[in-house]
Amino acid sequence: MANITVRNLPDQTKEILRVQAAQSGVSLESYARHILQAASNQDRFATKNITELAIQYFGTKKGVELALPERSSNRKQIDFDQ
Repeated sequence: MANITVRNLPDQTKEILRVQAAQSGVSLESYARHILQAASNQDRFATKNITELAIQYFGTKKGVELALPERSSNRKQIDFDQ
């Protein structure tokens, strides 16, 4: 098993965690371990597709609907076989 040291943790944060641990009936160490294990099992830091993010934050569920113009180009196509 590994050990971890957390430096510069505000006293207020430690006290809040201590109270929450006591209310849960476990030690502060056990409570902190549980929080760290739960956080490490989340995949919220996984890479997301930019389209999925746009839909999540700006999609129709959020009241925003964008009409995107058709993409085209007026440039002459280059034929590399010549």
